[in-house]
Amino acid sequence: MEKNKIVKIGCASAFWGDTSSAAPQLVYSGNIDYLVFDYLAEVTMSILAGAKLKNTDMGYATDFVKHMSPLLSEVKKRGIKIISNAGGINPEACRAAVIEEAKKAGVELNIALVKGDNLVDKKKQLQALPVTELETGQTMPDNVTSINAYLGAGGIRRALEEGADMVITGRCVDSAVVLGPLMYEFGWTAQDYNLLAAGSLAGHIIECGAQCTGGNFTDWHLVENFDDMGFPIVEVESNGNFIVTKPNGTGGIVSFGSVSEQFLYEIGDPQNYILPDVSCDFTNVTMKEIGNDQVFVSGARGKPPSNTYKVSATYLMGYRISIAVIIVGINAAKKAKVSAEAIIKKTERMFSDNDWSNYTDTKISIIGTEATYGDNARHTQPREVLLRIMATHEQKEALILLSREIAQALTGMTPGFTNMLGGRPPVSPSIRLFSFFLPKENIRTTVNFNEKQFELEIWKTKSNNVNSKNTIFELSDNIDTPDTEVSLINLAYARSGDKGDHANIGVIARKPEYLPYIRDSLTPKRVAKYFSHVVKGEVERWDVPGIGALNFLLRNSLGGGGMASLNIDPQGKAYAQQLLDIMIPVPHKIAEETKK
Repeated sequence: MEKNKIVKIGCASAFWGDTSSAAPQLVYSGNIDYLVFDYLAEVTMSILAGAKLKNTDMGYATDFVKHMSPLLSEVKKRGIKIISNAGGINPEACRAAVIEEAKKAGVELNIALVKGDNLVDKKKQLQALPVTELETGQTMPDNVTSINAYLGAGGIRRALEEGADMVITGRCVDSAVVLGPLMYEFGWTAQDYNLLAAGSLAGHIIECGAQCTGGNFTDWHLVENFDDMGFPIVEVESNGNFIVTKPNGTGGIVSFGSVSEQFLYEIGDPQNYILPDVSCDFTNVTMKEIGNDQVFVSGARGKPPSNTYKVSATYLMGYRISIAVIIVGINAAKKAKVSAEAIIKKTERMFSDNDWSNYTDTKISIIGTEATYGDNARHTQPREVLLRIMATHEQKEALILLSREIAQALTGMTPGFTNMLGGRPPVSPSIRLFSFFLPKENIRTTVNFNEKQFELEIWKTKSNNVNSKNTIFELSDNIDTPDTEVSLINLAYARSGDKGDHANIGVIARKPEYLPYIRDSLTPKRVAKYFSHVVKGEVERWDVPGIGALNFLLRNSLGGGGMASLNIDPQGKAYAQQLLDIMIPVPHKIAEETKK
C-alpha cells in the first residue's frame, strides 16, 4: 500500500431523478479517482419490478446510462472508475445498455455485475420459513412485487480486484458504493471493523449528494449559487480519516453544520448503525473545518456485523389517489373542508350502490393553514388554500369514480374552486413495505465479470448481538439558570428524514455552551407531544457527544411511510424545520448572543 495515499470519491446521484449536471461537474472539475451513483429506494425497486414485467429489457435506472453516455470517453481517459447500484432488478440489461453506448463512443469498458440481492424467485421458500415483518410480525403476503437484500461492499471490492472499470450492482446499502473502493484501494479486510466503519461513514455522508454540500441545510441563507450546486467529494486516508469537500468554484457550502446534518440523517441509533459489513459506533465522531469548503472527519468505530441481511420486499395493497384543488376567497379553508367531506360522503354512498366497501383510508389536508403542524399551527384565515384529498381503496374502480366526481365541486359545491392541478387525477397502486432479516448463508452473492462468475465467501461473526449501552453526555452542572427563551434554530442545526415508518431528527448545537439547555428542554416526552399529531409510537433520543448533538427517532410517525402514507410529508423531510421553531429556555446572555 502506497504511503500517504489519498483516494478521492465523488457522488453524482442521491436518488433516481437527481440532476444530470453532477456527473460532468465531478468528472471535469473534481480530480476524482471514483465516481459513484446511488439510485435505489424501496419504492424504486417496486417501480423497476413493474417496468421489467412490461418490458424484459427494463428494470434498471435508465438515468445512469443517460448521464454516463456522454462521459464514457472522458472517464476512460482520466482513469476514473464508476460504481453504481443502477442495476436495480435487471443489472444485465443495465450493463448491456452501457456497452451499447460505449461502442458508439469507441470506448472499451470492463464492466462487472454484483448479483444476489434479488430474491423474488425465492418468494415461496421465504413464505414457507416463514419470515415475519420486523415491525408488525405479519407473514409475507402473496402479492409481492420485489424482494431485495441489502448487500454490503464485498462484491464491489472483488469486482475491482478482478480489474473492473465499472461495477453495476442491484440493491446494496447506499454507503457500500464508497466502502467497496476503499476496501480495494487500501486492502482493508472484513475484520478491520474500525476502518470499515470509517469508510461506511464517508459513504453515508456523500450518498445523498448535495445534502452535505448545502442542500436541505438549516442555514440555507448562507448557501450561494443554488443554480450550480457543488456535489460532494471525500478524500480518504488509509487510516479511515477523511475530508469532505466539493469541486472548486461550484455553489453550495461545506461546513461543520452542513456535514453534521447529513451525518445524523436517517441513522437511528448512532451507537449501533448496523450495516452488512460492520456495526458502526458514531457517537464519538468529530468534525472540524480545516479550510474553505473542507471538513475533516474522524473517530468512527466499528464492531462485528450481525449474521443476517436486512431484506425489503414491496407488495400491492389496493390503490390510491391524490387530488389537489385550489380554492380562493373569504373562508377559503372552511369551504375546502366542507366540500371535501361532502365529496367523501357522496362517493361512499355511491360505493354502497355498487356493493363496494368504503375507503380503506382517507386524508383531507388544507395546505395554507399550517396543516403539517397539527396543534402547533398558528391559525390564520387565508384567502387562498390548496385542498388535498388522499384516499385508498381495495378496488381501482372506486377511486376512478372519485376521480370523476371531484369535478362536481367546481360548479356544485362551495364557491372559489379555481383549478384542479394536473387535471383529472390518476389512480395508482398502493405499495407497502415488508422488511425482515435473513441469515447471510441463505443468500449467494456473486460477481460476474468477463464471462466468469466469482462467489463471495460469507464471513461468520462470533455474535449476533450488537446492542450496547448508550453513551451519555457528561455535562457540567455549572450552568446559568434560564430566564428567557429562544427558538431552537437560534441554538442548533437540524435535519430530518425517514426510516420506513419512523422519522429521524438530528439536532446539533451551534456552540458547546448551548447544548445543556437544548438537552434539558428537548426531552423525548416533549418531542413526542410536539409531534403528537403524527407520532403513533415512542420517541427515542440518543446523545452524540463527538459533535455535540442529539438524535431522535419518532416511531410510527409517517403514516406507514413512503408510498403507503397519505401524509403531506410522508418521509418526514420537514419535521426538523418544524422542530426548529420550538422554544428553548436559556439565560438572557445566550438569548442576546443569538440575536447578533
